[in-house]
Amino acid sequence: MFGRAGNEPKLLFPGLAGFYAAVSDLWYPMIRIVAGGFLLYHGWGKLMAGVAPIAAGMAKYSIEPNTPAAYVVIFLETVGAVGIILGLFTRFFAAGIAIEMAIIAFKVKMPLGFGQMELFLLWGIVMFAIALRGGGPYSLDRKIGKEL
Repeated sequence: MFGRAGNEPKLLFPGLAGFYAAVSDLWYPMIRIVAGGFLLYHGWGKLMAGVAPIAAGMAKYSIEPNTPAAYVVIFLETVGAVGIILGLFTRFFAAGIAIEMAIIAFKVKMPLGFGQMELFLLWGIVMFAIALRGGGPYSLDRKIGKEL
């Protein structure tokens, strides 16, 4: 039966069971850290460029009010990205970034075709999944014992 707990397939190499058991909790923080790190890379570029060119790009796509929106994007892609990496206020930041990615995918990129929007849609879904899961193990949210 599909979806039943405890119905794991048998390993082709049973000797790997100990390794898999030892690293089974690492998949989620690995995804969270890498997703946050990739986002921080892009946010850092925006931070260094400044608000004006980001706001101008938003105005080009009729995203108004563009200057406050540019500040929000820079904040989410820098402070929010660090929060996701550390697992701090994870749900809040991931939800905000998921919304940002949805706006980019559907308002900006969809008119250009699926090939232009698919990456933003993918990252939006990843961030939405992180928002649903929260900080998870190995997060500051877990360490302080509080989440949104």
